[in-house]
Amino acid sequence: MAISLAKGQKVDLTKTNPGLQNIVVGLGWDVNKYDGGNDFDLDSSVFLLNSEGKCTSEADFIFFNNLKGGNGSVVHNGDNRTGAGEGDDETISVNLSQVPSSIQKIAFTITIHEAEARNQNFGQVSNSFVRIVNEANGEELIRYDLGEDFSIETAVVVGELYRHNGEWKFNAIGSGYQGGLAALVTDFGLDVQ
Repeated sequence: MAISLAKGQKVDLTKTNPGLQNIVVGLGWDVNKYDGGNDFDLDSSVFLLNSEGKCTSEADFIFFNNLKGGNGSVVHNGDNRTGAGEGDDETISVNLSQVPSSIQKIAFTITIHEAEARNQNFGQVSNSFVRIVNEANGEELIRYDLGEDFSIETAVVVGELYRHNGEWKFNAIGSGYQGGLAALVTDFGLDVQ
């Protein structure tokens, strides 16, 4: 049975699941009733971070225009432009044993595409979650439901995988940002193009 996390909680991933190599990180959300005249397009992005918590190059920023990183160990499985339906809206596959040793953290984020121009924010989004699934058998190992803590934010760091004493752990972060994807890119050490 999956471990359900609260904001700020950290949990071991590989120590309690010996031999775990391939995982799928599923992210999902629903849009509340909204009559702003524009569609909502939420996007998941992944930042591969060094020990200083920064990306060393643009190749460490994985999103809908750059679907692979970490020498192919992290793969974004495609953009879902509507978020309609049940279950995961976007997924990222991670081969934990193949992640380069220079990468200490893998941060998972959700942003609202063109949020400012469309006057949209995470106060209009509900049922957001991140979950980690064992790819081999489909078992859900970890789930973090973000709750309704957001209002004006346009980007959220939902959680991160990180190395600790040779094992992988997961941290349920749930931190909201204003400034959308550009703010995250800058915070993680890259230049906004």
